[in-house]
Amino acid sequence: MRGPGPARDAGRGRQEIELSFCVVNTSQRELLMGGLDAIARERNSLPFATEVLVLDNGSRDGSAQAAREHPAVTDTIALDQRTGKALNDSELLRRARGRYALLLNEDSELQAGATLALWRALQDHPRAACAGARLLRPDGAAQASAWRFPTPLTALAGALLLHRLFTVQSRGSTTREVDWCQSAALLVRREAAAEVGYLDPAFFVYSDEVDFARRLRAAGWRSLYVPAAAAIHHEQLSTGAIPERRIVELARGRDLYMRKHHSARAARAVRWLTAWSYALRALAAIVLPGHDAVRYFRHVAATLHPERGEGLREAAAEYNRTPRPEPSAGPEPGVAG
Repeated sequence: MRGPGPARDAGRGRQEIELSFCVVNTSQRELLMGGLDAIARERNSLPFATEVLVLDNGSRDGSAQAAREHPAVTDTIALDQRTGKALNDSELLRRARGRYALLLNEDSELQAGATLALWRALQDHPRAACAGARLLRPDGAAQASAWRFPTPLTALAGALLLHRLFTVQSRGSTTREVDWCQSAALLVRREAAAEVGYLDPAFFVYSDEVDFARRLRAAGWRSLYVPAAAAIHHEQLSTGAIPERRIVELARGRDLYMRKHHSARAARAVRWLTAWSYALRALAAIVLPGHDAVRYFRHVAATLHPERGEGLREAAAEYNRTPRPEPSAGPEPGVAG
């Protein structure tokens, strides 16, 4: 399923691929097209050979066909069944031919020069396995994108409302070493990813990149935050049926990470401390205009009991059981997974 690559790459097709753009899309055709347009602009400014891989996660809105027809796309992998993000990112990392793979969500829009800044960071730091971009909201506001590894101490900082001071590491104007970066725009050294066995599919979505960075750190690799590289990230945890499932999956991923890398006692402590921080926000939201107290209380419930409720894993299973609509049917509602 090969699409027509850019004409500028035709004459250097035999060159070794240096970097692979790897995009996972889940029923967000419009956002995907915007992200691919941004990738096309980036490719035109790069001094090395690249490829663009799109993994369409069982979408029924025409995303796969649109990706095949986009002039920037090299290959499109169209799944019939919806699967988790960790599994999808791992599949792209295995298929990529570049020394580096730039993991992107369909809702990530690279800004000019971001790819080269991330590439230079890994070139300059041979023991760095990952380089994360500075993420921006659609209105241009900064979005936290690098953090310390979760521990009871970071949860305590959140409970004391000191999270941004002690846990968020995406600050400053120069490249710095951090514990982990969000995978919405993350350049990965494929050699390092293969060494640790890629991302753990036990994480359906959320905390998968935290676990990945933690295992890379244990193997002697490091992660970098690169503020010179910027990307607009459109995702938000809001209200409604699908975001409700996102909240459940977020709590599950956090708890799985804690139980995998810490003790059961530490996992329980993080549950209670994190629930307390959400409860404080919920109480504040009751009296502050423009804030959603119900959403925070949903976080409290999911954090205390991550084993309950239905998350994105169940949403994907339900989606996979639903017959595919006729081609003339309208676009499906977005279900991230």
